[in-house]
Amino acid sequence: MTASKIRTADRLQTVEEYYFSKKLREVRGLMAKGRPIINMGIGSPDLAPSKAILESIQNAVLDAGAHQYQSYQGLPELREAISGFYRDKFGVHADPTNEILPLMGSKEGIMHISLAFLNPGDEALIPNPGYPTYTSVTKLVGAVPKYYDLSEENGWFPDLKILQQHDLSKVKLMWVSYPHMPTGATADAKQFEDLVAFAKRNSILLVNDNPYSFVQNETPMSILSVDGAKEVALELNSLSKTFNMAGWRVGMVLGNAEHLDAVLKVKSNMDSGMFYGIQKGAITALNSAEAWFDGLNTVYRKRRDLIFELADKLQCTYDKEAVGMFVWAKLPEGSKSSEAFIDEVLYEKHIFIAPGTIFGSNGEGYIRFSLCVTEDKIREAIARF
Repeated sequence: MTASKIRTADRLQTVEEYYFSKKLREVRGLMAKGRPIINMGIGSPDLAPSKAILESIQNAVLDAGAHQYQSYQGLPELREAISGFYRDKFGVHADPTNEILPLMGSKEGIMHISLAFLNPGDEALIPNPGYPTYTSVTKLVGAVPKYYDLSEENGWFPDLKILQQHDLSKVKLMWVSYPHMPTGATADAKQFEDLVAFAKRNSILLVNDNPYSFVQNETPMSILSVDGAKEVALELNSLSKTFNMAGWRVGMVLGNAEHLDAVLKVKSNMDSGMFYGIQKGAITALNSAEAWFDGLNTVYRKRRDLIFELADKLQCTYDKEAVGMFVWAKLPEGSKSSEAFIDEVLYEKHIFIAPGTIFGSNGEGYIRFSLCVTEDKIREAIARF
């Protein structure tokens, strides 16, 4: 008797395995064969959290109740810390009782928000280029990605006049990310105001994904600082990049109480609260002194200068004013496709760089270097050319 074949859900036909999941398997295979691979592809912070953060989680595991289920909304003192952080860093006032929801990383927030606000057949505006998870999650919930173009000529900011001419009747959600991933472009106050006005005009929920504000950026901004933004906007943030806590999975979403209640309905059915010790470490992180940010940026600035040297070796051009933990570089005229270019570098020079095309069709002709690599390794990469 033959076993019946178990079919997967139709939704899995709409998405592929995450690019880095597949490509890093290939990279690990090369390393297993003894190839001296330098990984400049993925933005996984290689630096450690501060000593104070580590001591907080170590001490917390001995607290009474530390190993029990925790609140779906996080510890009250964590929400207070997030509120204080947003007040001090962005000038944004968020009520810790109902306008802040801690998350297990902002990536889960993308799924929670999509499940809370998108019905099958609804459309979501997604930047091209942009974070690939916006597309995959939109498809997984049965909604339809509707891409809007970003270009170097327009500062990697959408042309809202052109976008307004499209049929937006089915659009429920718009994803933006400033500072922008993967290009490192920033948006100013006027541009944020224009985005909020566009969302209000078209009854669209606007979500700014904002994990890179404090990496090599002297003017951190939140879209919630725009007057009236909470009526139509949510903001995701994360401790992964700012405090080297990527593996801890700590993020947050801020917005008005009604919108966050909808997100909480989803979240409370998908997890059982964040580990107490991680929350205590997050509170310490959010109260870090200015010296922490200065030290982090000093490290990334030195690495970025070396990456610029490497990009020069490859005859690429780049924006020295871009922020974040990547360098987005344009390939020289007449180059191969982005994926062919990075494969050639991978197999000939044993250096892995991300191709721009994984972030959308407008990423063709670009590559992305991560700054999560030591200075010595970057120097070694330069020497290989």
